[in-house]
Amino acid sequence: MSERVVAQREPYAVDVQAGRKYWWCACGRSQKQPFCDSSHKGTGFAPVAFTAEKSGTVWFCGCKRTASEPVCDGTHQQL
Repeated sequence: MSERVVAQREPYAVDVQAGRKYWWCACGRSQKQPFCDSSHKGTGFAPVAFTAEKSGTVWFCGCKRTASEPVCDGTHQQL
């Protein structure tokens, strides 16, 4: 298994739509951060599904170290 790549040391603010499913990049290699573009193939990682319960801003983890995947839990402040 490969190591996760820190895509950025802060979260991504994304406006989401209620009921829509999003696929968060868990490996950090995607060129479409914070979402998956299948760059994880061969790494042992898989994207994490997130379905928005309501429309609004969601802070998706950018450092890929959060304990509350896929949303930011502040772990980037310790990097």
